[in-house]
Order: sequence, then C-alpha cells, then structure tokens
Amino acid sequence: MADITETSNVVAFTPERLEKVKEVIARYPEGRQKSALLPVLHIAQEQWGWLSNEVMDYVADILSIKPVEVYEVATFYTMYHLDPVGKHVIEYCRTGPCCLMGGEDVYGYLKQKLGIDAGETTPDGNFTLKEVECLAACGWGPVFQIREKYYMNLTNERVDEIIADLSR
Repeated sequence: MADITETSNVVAFTPERLEKVKEVIARYPEGRQKSALLPVLHIAQEQWGWLSNEVMDYVADILSIKPVEVYEVATFYTMYHLDPVGKHVIEYCRTGPCCLMGGEDVYGYLKQKLGIDAGETTPDGNFTLKEVECLAACGWGPVFQIREKYYMNLTNERVDEIIADLSR
C-alpha cells in the first residue's frame, strides 16, 4: 500500500478526510485495499464535489491499484460524478415503471422549470439534472433522488415545492 501521509500529487485529502480514508482501508486485510475503493471514492467526492481524473489517479495511488481500476468503478456507478455538478444533483429515474406512472411528463416539466437538460447544471450552480436507471422505488413513481433522500409520487406541483424548498 502507498504511503498516504505524503503525496506529490496536486490533489490531497484534508487531514480529517485522510484519517477517515486510513480508517476505511484498515477494515480490509493487507493486500485487499482495493475493497476500500467505493467508500474512498465517496470521501473523495465529498471533498471535491466530483471525481476528476487527477482525483481518481490519487485514489488509485493511495490504494496501490491501477488508475483504470478506479475509472471502471467510477464510470459504472451513477452515484459518482465525473464532471462538476451543482449543489443539488437531481437523479431522475427514466425506467419503464416511472414512465408508465407519468414520469416523462413530470421529467419534462422539471427540465423546463430548471431550464436545463440531462447532464446540465443551472447557471446559478444550484441544480444538476442526471438521468439514472432504476432507483428501486417502482411502486412510488415517478421518483427522483437528491443525495440520500427519495422524492416519490412526483407531480408538477410537488416538483415546484421541492425546487422552492431547495432554492432557499
């Protein structure tokens, strides 16, 4: 495992986050530090807001794995942001059950209200809209997620309330 107390990289964890990373890595047997990849990526994203190539290379170095191993994971899971994002990332479910429950109309309204399309961020930096596959709330669609919170049974009126609350 790489010495994670010093780095020549431009990016570096804050001392508090570095301690957190060390704690996470210590949960796994020697030589199995790759098992810490998901939580370490969460810590990195928490610090930088998104995962640039430099950040992913830094994580690879810390875990003594190849950068491509980090890229494979970060590009697979939609919870990781590979581009800068707004303060609130709205992850909108675009699968069949949500669409059957009116999701396409609500999603269209949301895009119109924010004035952005999927993958874009509002000019004020408050909202990023991200299409995702199933959020596993099929019985409560249409649904979107912001951080750990699910917003279910969405209507245009409910979207107005949520956006107003988050804009305060």
